[in-house]
Amino acid sequence: MLDSFRGLCALSVVLYHLHVPQSLTELVFFRNAELFVDFFFVLSGFVLTHGYGTKHNIDLKKFLISRTFRIFPLHIAMLLVFILLELAKLLAYRNGVSFGEAPFTENRAVSEILPNLLLVQAWTDATNKLSFNYPSWSISIEYYMYLFFAALTLFGTRPRYIAWTIISASMFLALYAGSEIFTEAAMRGLSSFFAGALAYLVFAFLKNNATPGKALTLVLEPLLLVAACWLVSADIEHKSILTSLLFCCIAIVFAFEQGRISGLLGTPALTMLGKLSYSIYMTHIAVIFCVIAFSIVLQKLLGKEFSYMVGDARYLDFGNIVLNNLLVFAVLAAVIFCSTFTYKYIEATGQDIGKRLLKASPSPERNLAL
Repeated sequence: MLDSFRGLCALSVVLYHLHVPQSLTELVFFRNAELFVDFFFVLSGFVLTHGYGTKHNIDLKKFLISRTFRIFPLHIAMLLVFILLELAKLLAYRNGVSFGEAPFTENRAVSEILPNLLLVQAWTDATNKLSFNYPSWSISIEYYMYLFFAALTLFGTRPRYIAWTIISASMFLALYAGSEIFTEAAMRGLSSFFAGALAYLVFAFLKNNATPGKALTLVLEPLLLVAACWLVSADIEHKSILTSLLFCCIAIVFAFEQGRISGLLGTPALTMLGKLSYSIYMTHIAVIFCVIAFSIVLQKLLGKEFSYMVGDARYLDFGNIVLNNLLVFAVLAAVIFCSTFTYKYIEATGQDIGKRLLKASPSPERNLAL
């Protein structure tokens, strides 16, 4: 059921990156939907701890293969797509057609390709975390957190739990204090990921010792979601920290799968949305880019403005509240449609290659699932 949250959060991030006046993209909730990236971190910590965090040791080589072939195939494919889009912009630019920034400049400069390829762009201030396929900044954080998490499993269970607590608490404190000990992206990831790992330990303890009754779960599920909607929309300080802690509570309660909302999250449509969540997250900027490019070409042909800048944000506007909302749903449909193909032909293919490598590994006693 928790995977369904990934799908819903991924769609919310799509709406966060899409700007269409007089549409649901301009609701306060979606204008703050970047916070759901912290939910991704929490869920990753929660799920990985379920799979690996309580084991005495794991095969680091197999873990590395598993995580790498889960993350990198789609990441590299989308990086290539954005490089090709920049080449297309370059061709158009030389023929007198401009799509805003000059090609291969600013956040899509050639110097940013290697950091993106290695997924290190969000770990240092020397690189632009929002370069090329900019949602991949969180994947940059997640991938190396996976490896750090795996390294900590070399310690005993109690020492690793202490380490998780120290890391999460210290990073939350650093965010609260505005410290620059790491990049803000790294601190958000480390604090929320290991908070999610600790949340799983709380869930496991409750499951074994004090499972909440169905009646309590029926009350807690909607209350937590209402609290999350309010907090995401609220204008308060340190909201990222508070939402991360609330997301941990949501993960714990919904992991019991006892409430009615949990039942809804288990429907085939939402389950499929959860399966496509990584593809939705990684492909949506390319889809939005193509829609914007089409609108710019269209306005040159028709002499009517369909796309304009407001500060750093590019808006799409077809001049009608109905048409604008239809555009939003069309973009969401296009993202989901593209994601079904990238999931099948890139994500799943990459995972299959990883599984074949795992089977060929000389240590067959632990076949870690992708």
